[in-house]
Amino acid sequence: MKPVVPELHPGAPRQGNALSRAFGRTILRLGGWRVEGEFPDLPRFVIIVAPHSSAWDAVWGIAAMLAMGVRITFMAKAEAFRGPFGWLLHRIGGVPVDREKAHGAVEQAAARLRSSTPVWFLLAPEGTRRRVDRWKSGFWHIARGAQVPVMMAAFHYPEKKMILGPVIELCADAEADMARVREWYRPFLGKRRGTV
Repeated sequence: MKPVVPELHPGAPRQGNALSRAFGRTILRLGGWRVEGEFPDLPRFVIIVAPHSSAWDAVWGIAAMLAMGVRITFMAKAEAFRGPFGWLLHRIGGVPVDREKAHGAVEQAAARLRSSTPVWFLLAPEGTRRRVDRWKSGFWHIARGAQVPVMMAAFHYPEKKMILGPVIELCADAEADMARVREWYRPFLGKRRGTV
């Protein structure tokens, strides 16, 4: 049987145990999902994921993290941490963000990435599950502030795949970087939409 998730490099930040990995793989198999591609062998980088069009993205994404046994620090709206699963989000690497005061979160994320420990930091550049014409530039500012590259990852619901894509170095031109990032995401479709 083909594995549903790739193997991690030895230096990858890890969490969980054999039981949590088996649980994550079971959830992915039951849903018909798999993760394709691989993570780079780098200690620190920003991961952006799109299209983000459904709360189901979090279910499949968390199942994939558990299945791989990887610790990925991720930003999510503060409201998500207030419900019955808030403790779980904290435990697996979640960082609550007040979307009205997001500027301080950018500097905190960049500072975390500048630390000496391995940190993989994930966020959705659309900033919401609704269709948007313009992506938020927080990921660009975080990566530039921490002097780390950006890895692109995508949901593709028609084939039930999470795709681990290329790693890019950013330049000083945010608009140019955003244009090439958006172009890579063009073929992928979320549960309710693609990217603009």
